Amino acid sequence: MRRPPREGGPGACILLRMRGRAPRRRPGTAAGGRAAGRCYAIGPMTTLPLPVNNRLALYVRLVRLDKPIGILLLLWPTLWGLWAAGAGAPRWDVAAIFVAGTVLMRSAGCAINDYFDRDFDRHVERTRERVLTSGRIAAWEALAVAGALAAVSFLLVLPLNRLTIGLAFAGAFLAITYPLFKRFFAIPQAYLGIAFGFGIPMSFAALQGGVPAAAWVMLAANIAWAVAYDTEYAMVDREDDLKLGLRTAAITFGRWDVAMVGACYAATLALLGAAGAMLGYGWPYACGLVAAGLIAVRHIGWIRGRERAACFRAFLHNTWFGGAVFAGIYAQTVLIPVFR
Repeated sequence: MRRPPREGGPGACILLRMRGRAPRRRPGTAAGGRAAGRCYAIGPMTTLPLPVNNRLALYVRLVRLDKPIGILLLLWPTLWGLWAAGAGAPRWDVAAIFVAGTVLMRSAGCAINDYFDRDFDRHVERTRERVLTSGRIAAWEALAVAGALAAVSFLLVLPLNRLTIGLAFAGAFLAITYPLFKRFFAIPQAYLGIAFGFGIPMSFAALQGGVPAAAWVMLAANIAWAVAYDTEYAMVDREDDLKLGLRTAAITFGRWDVAMVGACYAATLALLGAAGAMLGYGWPYACGLVAAGLIAVRHIGWIRGRERAACFRAFLHNTWFGGAVFAGIYAQTVLIPVFR
């Protein structure tokens, strides 16, 4: 996944809370730039202030634990899969393994992403002061952190069945290789969607011992959703990415970027609807999809002007889209059976 606005220099990072407008400029600074040892990022507050010289804090920044949006966007499809595969009552030990594994693998992915991108990040305004790019930690430390987190994540899945363990290897491969796809693949966000949604087939494998067609349809829906929200994110960095020769959906779609984001949201909802039909879901699930659709319409309204702050705001707001879909699954599999 592409990275949130850059962390600040010395001192705590203070972020502007946006309401769909451009950030207030200070004399001698650009919107979203630094001033007086503080950093101002476009979008809502997403970064927790941390001590700059504390080694643990540097590692926390490396793996983005201070920026939870990436964890949420990875966690929602995993929760979709767990509650769908478990018919509203997934085994809690399995659920705990998947939630912990989501956090660990997302963190490992951030570390390996920064390792591969460390030379590119020096040329992007919002990323040049990342802890690895700025030299506050060494490249080998990023690899060591990624390796340690991936190893712990692998240990977590060992109690599960062989199919789940095999899929875990495939998921790890996807997470590690995603950063390289930005070099040559026209829409790397699609590859990201596979990596971020792989918890869906893994959930079915762990709870049902197999992966039905509905799980793969849900994974396809997550791919379309990832293209939508990460294109919104890529629209923030389009100019820098063009200079660096990186490939993103925002560049590939060109002037059709907003229309394609809308089409991807529509495809997401259509595929989720098809998966729900295959699982026998009814109106409670449909209500969740309607709520998600209204959220998507709001995002399209925000990004129509292609303003950086508005595009980043839409990206962050996608956690509500994922939450609305989960609410529909929860209502269908938990609430309705209780009240029957």
